Amino acid sequence: MKIFIAELIGTFTLVLLGCGSAVLAGGEVGQLGIAFAFGLAIVAMAYGIGPISGCHVNPAVSFGAFVAGRLSMNAMFQYWAAQFLGALLGAGVLYLIATGKAGYDLAANGLGQNGWGPGYLGEYNLTAAFVFEIVATFLFLVVILGSTQKSAPGMVAGLAIGLTLTVIHIVGIQVTGVSVNPARSFGPAVIVGGTAISQLWLFLIAPLIGAALAGYLFKQKLLETD
Repeated sequence: MKIFIAELIGTFTLVLLGCGSAVLAGGEVGQLGIAFAFGLAIVAMAYGIGPISGCHVNPAVSFGAFVAGRLSMNAMFQYWAAQFLGALLGAGVLYLIATGKAGYDLAANGLGQNGWGPGYLGEYNLTAAFVFEIVATFLFLVVILGSTQKSAPGMVAGLAIGLTLTVIHIVGIQVTGVSVNPARSFGPAVIVGGTAISQLWLFLIAPLIGAALAGYLFKQKLLETD
């Protein structure tokens, strides 16, 4: 129960503050500010809930840990349940706040949902979006699994992970809005609907592929210290 509550709160926070930075303050802080909002939210939660759950707050992270042999399948599904629920609640609260401003329109302003193609940010195509999400998640998981292995200095793991997520957002916001996290994509998409739902499959599948590749390298001890 402690892990479930921690992961729910952590994912709720990531979606509310990360996506919220785009929806509520995007015009003021810009792409760089949004990138740091996602990264700093992870840093904060890493130290807030990390001692309880490891602060996965991301189904791809839990899947990568499972593939690496650090998490059981049953535990992974428990993490997933908390993460998807937390993301949906975070998106719901963000929607309630956003609608408090006159002129806000869900269809026009959205909730920081992920996407690709004509009409979405940089208008990158499906191939670019799919490749970016796989590669970015792979690199993200390499940092996460590497910085949390037994020989790594544990006190700086949260900072390294948060800064990595920040850099990924700086590079990729124009491509997909950056998911690397199926739950983060799920929450806003369910509420926004339409194209966000029809494109959700990519943000469920691609991050899991990237996570599996990273997890496999650690499982095979290719990136694990002896």
